[in-house]
Amino acid sequence: MEFLTNTNVQFYILAYLVGGIPFGLILAKLFAKEDITSAGSGSIGATNVLRVIKNKDPRLAKKLAIATVVLDAFKGVAIILLAKAAGLSYAAQWAIAVLAVIGHCFSPFLKFEGGKGVATGVGVLLIMLPLETLLAIAAWALVAKTTKISSLASLAGLTVLILSSFIIHPQIPHIKSHAPIIIIAMIVVYKHIPNIIRLLKREEKAAI
Repeated sequence: MEFLTNTNVQFYILAYLVGGIPFGLILAKLFAKEDITSAGSGSIGATNVLRVIKNKDPRLAKKLAIATVVLDAFKGVAIILLAKAAGLSYAAQWAIAVLAVIGHCFSPFLKFEGGKGVATGVGVLLIMLPLETLLAIAAWALVAKTTKISSLASLAGLTVLILSSFIIHPQIPHIKSHAPIIIIAMIVVYKHIPNIIRLLKREEKAAI
């Protein structure tokens, strides 16, 4: 068990646990008395918070959805900043970024179910690749405004992030590899498979 005394390993475990905190579920239960894991898409993300609570209280639904986005992103930001403060290597920071997203998508507190990883991914990548992430957020906002379809906006933002990362940083600083970004993208796409199927069938509904 000596490996547990390794600072990197401790941060990896912490990243997974912090990433797994289901803020959407907590906020919905606390303020709206709703279990979002058993309604709508079952996701713990902001879109499902909005979808489930909107019929009961549209104003509260918007507030809780915004709070969910902020907190889900913040847990990604916080764990990376903490790792930087602790002096962990860039390779370790990227591993922590990936594990935070995995924690959100496969939460240890929800029998390894969870959200789609978008907000937490934005949080970690905003620190690791700020310019690419800001471009992705802009793409998300544009598609969200024009289509009102959250999943389509998220996938558009993800596409811009990946493409811009290869253009702006042909070699990611310090690690010389896009592997962490690709892994995060694959997780997000995997969690969006039902949405992608509905998009292809033109059955995906506006939710923003």
